[in-house]
Amino acid sequence: MRTHYCGELNRQQVDQQVSVCGWVNRRRDHGGVIFVDLRDKKGLLQVVFDPDDVAMFAQAETLRNEYVIQVEGRLRVRPEGTHNPEMATGEVELLAHKLDILNASETPPFQLDEEDVHDDNRLRYRYIDLRKPEMQYRMQLRARVTHFLRSWLESNEFLDIETPMLTRATPEGARDYLVPSRTHPGAFFALPQSPQLFKQLLMMSGMDRYYQIVRCFRDEDLRADRQPEFTQLDIETSFMDEAAIMGMMEAMMRALFAEVMSVDVEDPFPRMSWAEAMERYGSDKPDLRIELELQTISDVLEDVEFKVFSGPACDPEGRVAALRVPGGNDLTRKEIDEYTAFVGHYGARGLAYIKCNDVSRGREGLQSPILKFLPDDAITAILERSGAETGDLIFFGADKANVVNESLGALRIKIGHDRGLVEAGWRFLWVVDFPMFERDDRESRWNALHHPFTAPATDNPDELEADPGKTMSRAYDMVLNGTELGGGSVRIHKMDMQQRVFTLLGICEQEADEKFGFLLNALKYGCPPHGGIAFGLDRLVMLMAGATSIRDVMAFPKTQTASCLLTQAPAAVSERQLRDLSIRLRKPQAEG
Repeated sequence: MRTHYCGELNRQQVDQQVSVCGWVNRRRDHGGVIFVDLRDKKGLLQVVFDPDDVAMFAQAETLRNEYVIQVEGRLRVRPEGTHNPEMATGEVELLAHKLDILNASETPPFQLDEEDVHDDNRLRYRYIDLRKPEMQYRMQLRARVTHFLRSWLESNEFLDIETPMLTRATPEGARDYLVPSRTHPGAFFALPQSPQLFKQLLMMSGMDRYYQIVRCFRDEDLRADRQPEFTQLDIETSFMDEAAIMGMMEAMMRALFAEVMSVDVEDPFPRMSWAEAMERYGSDKPDLRIELELQTISDVLEDVEFKVFSGPACDPEGRVAALRVPGGNDLTRKEIDEYTAFVGHYGARGLAYIKCNDVSRGREGLQSPILKFLPDDAITAILERSGAETGDLIFFGADKANVVNESLGALRIKIGHDRGLVEAGWRFLWVVDFPMFERDDRESRWNALHHPFTAPATDNPDELEADPGKTMSRAYDMVLNGTELGGGSVRIHKMDMQQRVFTLLGICEQEADEKFGFLLNALKYGCPPHGGIAFGLDRLVMLMAGATSIRDVMAFPKTQTASCLLTQAPAAVSERQLRDLSIRLRKPQAEG
């Protein structure tokens, strides 16, 4: 039906007879001549309908936005002075000889160039939203990324192997989506939160190198970078340690950005321990484009009378930290109050500050409600430790270390964006040396910081059990511009170590056998050392596309209530379907 795409035409095809198809992006009637901007996946082309062809002109007068048409005609150079530099095809236009209206369109619920369309409308009419040039670009970018990743991995001898969608429920940190079994009444499959156990079994099967671009499912509260179903690039290797795995994944990312984004990223990626990341940035996924850093000042405030500071400073689990804002002296009281409310969402009970009007004058050159509570030596130490200069502002966090880290870490990012302190470019980072466990004091138990199959840094189970709180894991996260792209680890490949980790996590032998018996059995039959990583493909494409939500790089995403406005899912099913599945819905009891 067509000889060319609209966006491909240029001076090289002038005077050729061409046929194009697409959607009417805009129709304009200028003094008896009708102009149509015709749109397809490659871009826009101006089509001209001359009134000399009465029948065709009458057809053209009926055209409206989003009509689907086919046009044949002769390509010509636009008249002098009418070139449009905003269009790739802005030097040429198609003089129509034949018009075929393939399908009319009702007035769409929103125009493609309309700004501030409500997200509900975008999702309800997703097939229209996807016609937007930016959405077309994002879907094309996603396809290019997945194509490249597949090609790169296969050229490095990775096998694309599918794992089951219907499996059994295993504890992986979120609620499972359950699927009732018709053939086993009362029993349920679970949709996989990840293929973690299956990819380990593939290593035990001698597959050596595995990958899969796979859908994963988690029934959890949603936000901008979460969806109930999402896509992972899942990778596992045998006989490679963490350094080799990380080196290979770096090479893949460098090649991807060079090919798809025409960008050379740093080589090698910097590495930072988890402890250093938390100390300097309050986050295990720091955005290195923002140079602001947290400075611990607990040691200089232990003996001050100001209990807001001295209390956390003396608490082994507490922290007092300072965040210098360069040039922040111009912040108004209203802006400071807004930042105080912001950190409150992260558990902070306040946000103390000092304005540095003139640091050369010491206390006299500072402005803050807390100065009267601080001795001169503490003030001097704070200024030195934070590196504050005249015109700066210092914010303080004082609480349990996790509260200070979360609140000041988030404030650091917000201030960086608010004040234009985010450098351009791509800043990759490996975060390593994670703790093996984190303590849940409410339930007096240990939890795995990554997952229970992550190998500890020690090969001695007795050493692990002697001091689990100080044991490091062989885990690693890849971070890009403050977003965790992927997390991985070397896995436990010996039966005694896996059993010991289960015991520390409070998983008894019976529960371990019930939930992971197939994995434990496989460990008995010659399991190779292995490790891997899983990348969030949606997050990766979101960053590369410059989008702010993974929903904008997914064709048919869900809302924040995990519903699909397009298909109206989830939806009720018939009584017959429920009976087939041996499910009986409980009827509400009558009042009284």
